[in-house]
Amino acid sequence: MSAEAADREAATSSRPCTPPQTCWFEFLLEESLLEKHLRKPCPDPAPVQLIVQFLEQASKPSINEQNQVQPPADNKRNRILKLLALKVAAHLKWDLDILEKSLSVPVLNMLLNELLCISKVPSGTKHVDMDLSTLPPTTTMAILLYNRWAIRTIVQSSFPIRQVKPGPPQLSVMNQMQQEKELTENILKVLKEQAADSILVLEGALKLNKDLYVHTMRTLDLLAVEPGMVNGETESLTAGLIIKTEEMQCQVCYDLGTVYFQQGSTNSAIYENAREKFFRTKELISKIGSLSLHCSIDEKRLAGYCQACDVLAPSETTSQQSTPYSQIHICMRSGNYQEVINIFLEDNLTLSLPVQFRQSVLRELYQKAQQGNDALDEICFKVSACNTVRDILEGRTISVQFNQLFLQPNKEKIDFLLEVCSKSINLEQASDTLKENMAAFLKNLCLGLDDLQFVFMISSHELFITLLKDDEQKLLIEQMRKRSPRVNLCTKPVTSFYDIPASASVNIGQLEHQLILSVDPWRIRQILIELHGMTSERQFWTVSSKDFVHAKQLFAACLELVTEFSPKLRQVMLNEMLLLDIHTHEAGPGQSGERPPSDLISRVRGYLEMRLPDIPLRQVVAEECVAFLLNWRENEYLTLQVPAFLLQSNPYVKMGQLLAATCKELPGPKESTQTAKDLWEVVVQICSISSQHKRGSDGRISLIKQRESTLGIMYRNELLSFIKKLREPLVLTTILSLFVKLHNVRENFVNEITAEHISIWPSSIPNLQSVDFEAVAVTVKELVRYALTINSNNHSWLIIQADIYFATNQYSAALHYYLQAGAVCSDFFNKAVPPDVFTDQVIKRMIKCCSSLNCHTQVAILCQFLREVDYKTAFKSLQEQNSYDAMDSYYDYIWDVTILEYLTYLHHKRGETDKRQIVIKAIGQTELNISNPEEVLQLAAQRRKKKFLQAMAKLYF
Repeated sequence: MSAEAADREAATSSRPCTPPQTCWFEFLLEESLLEKHLRKPCPDPAPVQLIVQFLEQASKPSINEQNQVQPPADNKRNRILKLLALKVAAHLKWDLDILEKSLSVPVLNMLLNELLCISKVPSGTKHVDMDLSTLPPTTTMAILLYNRWAIRTIVQSSFPIRQVKPGPPQLSVMNQMQQEKELTENILKVLKEQAADSILVLEGALKLNKDLYVHTMRTLDLLAVEPGMVNGETESLTAGLIIKTEEMQCQVCYDLGTVYFQQGSTNSAIYENAREKFFRTKELISKIGSLSLHCSIDEKRLAGYCQACDVLAPSETTSQQSTPYSQIHICMRSGNYQEVINIFLEDNLTLSLPVQFRQSVLRELYQKAQQGNDALDEICFKVSACNTVRDILEGRTISVQFNQLFLQPNKEKIDFLLEVCSKSINLEQASDTLKENMAAFLKNLCLGLDDLQFVFMISSHELFITLLKDDEQKLLIEQMRKRSPRVNLCTKPVTSFYDIPASASVNIGQLEHQLILSVDPWRIRQILIELHGMTSERQFWTVSSKDFVHAKQLFAACLELVTEFSPKLRQVMLNEMLLLDIHTHEAGPGQSGERPPSDLISRVRGYLEMRLPDIPLRQVVAEECVAFLLNWRENEYLTLQVPAFLLQSNPYVKMGQLLAATCKELPGPKESTQTAKDLWEVVVQICSISSQHKRGSDGRISLIKQRESTLGIMYRNELLSFIKKLREPLVLTTILSLFVKLHNVRENFVNEITAEHISIWPSSIPNLQSVDFEAVAVTVKELVRYALTINSNNHSWLIIQADIYFATNQYSAALHYYLQAGAVCSDFFNKAVPPDVFTDQVIKRMIKCCSSLNCHTQVAILCQFLREVDYKTAFKSLQEQNSYDAMDSYYDYIWDVTILEYLTYLHHKRGETDKRQIVIKAIGQTELNISNPEEVLQLAAQRRKKKFLQAMAKLYF
């Protein structure tokens, strides 16, 4: 053995892939060391790494004698390197799944272009213009490989990619990554421009009826060693690795299906092409077998594509066997909503469709209904009813949408709901749990209805009678009687004043209707005699409301009847007429701000001061009278002219006096006044609780119950009912701020609620344990909800509502109300929001909301709104990479140059050139130049504040 051969043998045994530096690629080729290396069980470096190394070496630019950079030279060394790369790909059997997974787009593009070149595909000729049937098999296969890769790359580029968190920045690495990114984008642009041609090429391949061959390491060797044999063995019909026709067609069908499916998002008709290709792929797989060596298809993914296409473009031949998903899709497209309801009804028995899918169908119908299609309102209710019964059967709660749609029940809705319930449960096969769930639903449905006829429809239904036992039905009747004296489920025939053949329930309903419409006193007397002959458990004066004109006629008739023989009853009638006149004014002229006539105010005062013995005084009348005086700002009377005995005997007058006196002092000194302290103590006493104890058999005292204290002038629910009759903004603000202050006494600063005039109240309570703070929190929520029904544009009340949501971690809702508060006092942010509305505390809470919602760019922008810009929070938020907002689209709203400069540095460090350019453009705006006059800078800031807040409002409203 020669010395040179010995050296080579030693190099081969120790490091087979790293021979001497001189001409080592030629050495590797000549000695077949590449084949030996690739045949190892776990070759290191791996084949795909070798491809990258070979092509990188071959594509290195050269330097001429003048030290100028030149394109890679077309010399023997570079040709050998490219050939080595092709041989490694041939070793991998040209499996695009492996190559795409491990090679970047630029490298694989270079590799396949070399394959085209060595396969004698003219570089200047379009593939679509070539007749595949006349080309050598290896040439055809090279064209197919390239065009398959082209459309696969286009499809892959449309998928979202999770951004990998970068490590420590290295300038050279980042430059290389940026170059590769730009090169990839350029290649993708070309591939997309040629996509239509690539599809035509592959469609043409499906018409070929012959086996194809792809280059192997041997055929590539022949091309390299003996170039003259290109017309010999390498172009013969049996040169290379055989690819069966079915294998080629199967792979091409699948790849075409994926690109058609992607294009279908912009043109739904193309889904038909995708469906055809995927179903053909399935047929070919069943024919050639899933263990084919040269056809690798993810069958689970294929099944998913087939199912999606079956929904989006079902064929006529398979419509009978189509899935419920596709049937629903067809029905939604064609407007056959009744069939959707039928499918949902069937699914209530099988429970096969996912709940999320059913909800998505309802959302789609809601959207169509909101776009002006009123005919869909009934369909929305029916679909919602089907979904609700499905939820009930599976133990879930009733949705908000159903409650909204069922706010105004009618006979048709009740009938359909009962039909859904009947069709959704098989009583013979249903489990006890399903029966119990359905029975509870029907029972709660009855308890939630006020109309007697609707309750009777449910309680007399066969399903109700079957599911609820007799004792449960009786218990339900008792519950409803306690809840409302107007409801009676008695269906037994009762002897009436007249012989009426219909059922008692129907007669009662008919007579009540006549009672509402009748104004003749004698006819009313006759109807009442009939009604009381049917039942003695009803109060028929409650059957109608707000029918003020008829009510006045009736009271006048009653007054005429009783005046002659009962002065006391006459006074009762006058009191009821006063209440009627108050309601009439409040529902009529009072709505537009017209003050009540002076005689009405005098009658109200007279009622409060009346001291007639043996005259029953209804509490609601006194309550309405005091609320009436507060609403029309009769504070002078309530504070100075109310008789002393009235303050001691009527709690509503006492509460009215304290409220009126406190309101008179506003705005006043910041410290608590005696009047405010008196009102505070009264409310604290009302919200206090007392504990009951008992002594056990062992002599010990044990706590058994806590209840509302009886020491208050009224109970909390009575106070809440009284407050909900108030409409005067100052009075509502005063009592609301009192409850807010009481709520804050126990809370820490983080969960404090802000309100106007909150400083007038005491800051502490001697005995915290005596106050029911849970009831106080509930009261605050109810009061602010009520206040916003009076005036939904009161910014102070909106801030309170926002603070409540903030304290309970409902950040999106909190932002909604903070922004609404700013919008109502700034003409939707066209003017500056007053600083007493968007205080630093409000801005900081908005920042906390955005941070909790992962909207970190919004956080940085809001940090500018503070009196002193919070750079620390802004910079920290901008460093977050999992931001859910649009990030760079918000950069135009930043006016603080320091924050913009930090963003420039941040994007440069991350190698995000596009975003950095956006920031640089934002900094370069002349109005942000720090040399500008202060007025110009303030105007620029105000303009950006306006646009940002308007964008936020559109996002959260």
